[in-house]
Amino acid sequence: MFTPAELLEINTLLTPGRKIVIITHYNPDGDAVGSSLGLKHYLHAKGIEAEVVVPNDFPKFLKWMPDAKKNIVAEYKRKVAFDLINEAEVIFCLDFNSPSRIGILGDWLVNARAKKILIDHHQQPEQFDFVYSDTVIPATCQMIYHFIEAMNDEHLVNKDIAECLYTGIMTDTGGFRFRSTSADTHRIIANLIEKGADPSVITSNTWDTNTVSRLHLLALILGRIEVVNDGKVAVLYLTRNELKEYGFQKGDTEGFVNYGLSIVGVRMAAFFMEDLYEDFIKISFRSKDDVDVNQFSRKYFSGGGHINAAGGKSNEPLLDTIETFKKRLEGENL
Repeated sequence: MFTPAELLEINTLLTPGRKIVIITHYNPDGDAVGSSLGLKHYLHAKGIEAEVVVPNDFPKFLKWMPDAKKNIVAEYKRKVAFDLINEAEVIFCLDFNSPSRIGILGDWLVNARAKKILIDHHQQPEQFDFVYSDTVIPATCQMIYHFIEAMNDEHLVNKDIAECLYTGIMTDTGGFRFRSTSADTHRIIANLIEKGADPSVITSNTWDTNTVSRLHLLALILGRIEVVNDGKVAVLYLTRNELKEYGFQKGDTEGFVNYGLSIVGVRMAAFFMEDLYEDFIKISFRSKDDVDVNQFSRKYFSGGGHINAAGGKSNEPLLDTIETFKKRLEGENL
């Protein structure tokens, strides 16, 4: 958490009339969108307005959250996003550890005159004016709740805040299944429910949103899933042509990698997908226990994330990337 002195200084920055912007990472997920909107609604409860700017669009299954459709998407409103960041006096940086993780917003953030406040749970954060970094906490949304507590404003948490923060914690913990989920996480979830978050409604709005195209893609990858490395590693993949054939939409492959990890004996799963428009392979890694996919991805695939959940990329063709991945496993202790 921020030091008491830092909290006092941040409090002096958070006054009505200041130009405040909240930004998050490229390809925003539930934790990114939930933490950004949760913080926005918290500031609004204090009588302070803020704008949320995201680098690119995010899945439809996250757009039910209060004010989600008001987010400024930089890929569609480039000038609006640039002006907001350039003129901001305070910028909250949520759920990313480096300007390199926020796409076209990166250079704008670096050059902005605003005070920059980082709240994030990824490893190896870079320098910001104020840094609250904790890699043990499972979701940035949980950190936003801790921040609200530290500001002695827990009484301001309302239904809008609760719904957004609950969504981010739920999605980033895999439905409270991941090892990083703690007793403190459940304490906060209980508080959010008391403040108006309805678990059944949030779960339905977020996860019960399958399209026919998504189910076709899921059936396709499950039909050819491969288990390697003596049954310890599952490999899944999708080609660009397959994405086009089944009418892929952003968010359709969310959670696919977890099906590989659900196989008995598997300790690591990797999902490889050709980008729909550019010539690179997007990779999602998941693992169990002490299998560190963060370090694996950093070492071999220009990525990173958390010990049990990370992403990476490759500029090799899809099948070559998968073969390279299998070879890299030979030197790893799984």
